[in-house]
Amino acid sequence: MVSRTYTVAFQGVQARLVEVQCALAPGLPAFSVVGLPDKAVSEARDRVRSALAALSIALPSKRITINLSPADLPKEGSHFDLPIAVALLAALNIVPPDKVETLVSLGELALDASLVPVLGALPAAMAAAEAGHALLCPLACGAEAAWVGATDTFAARSLGDALRHLTGQSPLTPARPGAMIAGGLGPDLRDVKGQERAKRALEVAAAGRHHIIMVGTPGSGKSMLAARLPGLLPDLSPTEALDTSMIHSLCGLLDNGGINRRRPFRAPHHTASMAALVGGGRNARPGEISLAHNGVLFLDELPEFPRTVLETLRQPIETGEVMIARANAHVRYPCRFMLVAAANPCKCGYLSDAARACSRAPTCGEDYMGRISGPLMDRFDLRLEVPPVAFRDLDLPPSGDDTATVAARVAAAREVQQARFCDVPGTELNADAEGALLEQIATPDAEGRDLLQRAAERFGLSARGYHRVLRVARTIADLDNDPNVRRPHVAEAIAFRVSGA
Repeated sequence: MVSRTYTVAFQGVQARLVEVQCALAPGLPAFSVVGLPDKAVSEARDRVRSALAALSIALPSKRITINLSPADLPKEGSHFDLPIAVALLAALNIVPPDKVETLVSLGELALDASLVPVLGALPAAMAAAEAGHALLCPLACGAEAAWVGATDTFAARSLGDALRHLTGQSPLTPARPGAMIAGGLGPDLRDVKGQERAKRALEVAAAGRHHIIMVGTPGSGKSMLAARLPGLLPDLSPTEALDTSMIHSLCGLLDNGGINRRRPFRAPHHTASMAALVGGGRNARPGEISLAHNGVLFLDELPEFPRTVLETLRQPIETGEVMIARANAHVRYPCRFMLVAAANPCKCGYLSDAARACSRAPTCGEDYMGRISGPLMDRFDLRLEVPPVAFRDLDLPPSGDDTATVAARVAAAREVQQARFCDVPGTELNADAEGALLEQIATPDAEGRDLLQRAAERFGLSARGYHRVLRVARTIADLDNDPNVRRPHVAEAIAFRVSGA
């Protein structure tokens, strides 16, 4: 007799169903796991044997074979423990085999039969719902998996609880989803003294999800401005929150099974490796760009990042996804993020201050900013010079609009864009528009077109730069609640494009 149950194997953010088959055959006593398991899966036999012994269940003196199908799909992780134990209990007729044939389970077993939480409960619940199966998981994963309401999710504290549930002795109640964590405004934009132009640039960038780079002397407020950007962005929609949480679930970043409506803000250090930033490494895990999906990726001290690492951002910025290619697998992760970068103008940081700049000025600035390649710099929609704040300005009271006021304008502009692109798949904001669609929505008036053509010739704008100016101009017009792109909108977009870096 062969018993069957199901679990999942992760390929990127997707969970693929894996059939767990258990066969008992005459022969010398043995316990083997086949189907391309990694070391953690192969070691499951010892954890399962000990957990069953803790429940006073003895293994028969037979040859036990566990097959993980499809056999050519790599199986990685300790979450295979529970489905292997369930399949074995069904083969021993301790639990009804028909009860586990429509069950997806995952969880790591401790030696005392308790269940240890594992990563990826949310994608696993999605896969179970698509197949029409119920899900069984550790207690600590129940709140996370229960967010997928299309399937029954049962969370057990131990293998004994799961056994009593499957035999009907003590059925488990369906798990309830964790808390929905609402987004907050965070630090107030009015805390930044001066820098009114930089605040305006942040507002424009937030409204259309445009990439922005800020260049300025140390202490001019670049990091302070970037930290206030998430408060300007609207909360994640339910669909966006689920997509983002599935990635965070694979990395164990969901607190108590709760889903956060606030957009992610990731700020990796400039010593981050290529695998840490774009993904990869062991098991091809998601990188910072995927963890920033639907949110903000802040790269402080941009020229200090290794150039080979920065160059890997060029394709994900354009496509909104990253493909991690390995010899045995190709893993795709979404990464539609807003890139915010900050940099000093030179190594010493005081290139614009004649009294403090080093003796190598201005060549030191050219060498330092030259670490950022032209193709990468061309992908920034807004290039902003952030001057130092005068001491007299630090004593002035807060000026400008607060975060709540600016966030309201950003939300209104985004609502206009969402209504505009509601029938265009894959396009949500102005930053996504391209081709004929961009020409349709962002063609400026005659004066604006003439200004843009002269600016393109004067500053040598590339085709990409030309189209990015149009996108920014369309966003500025949306902030002004103007259905048409006019000359002032184009002029401001050009000013943000050709100044700064």
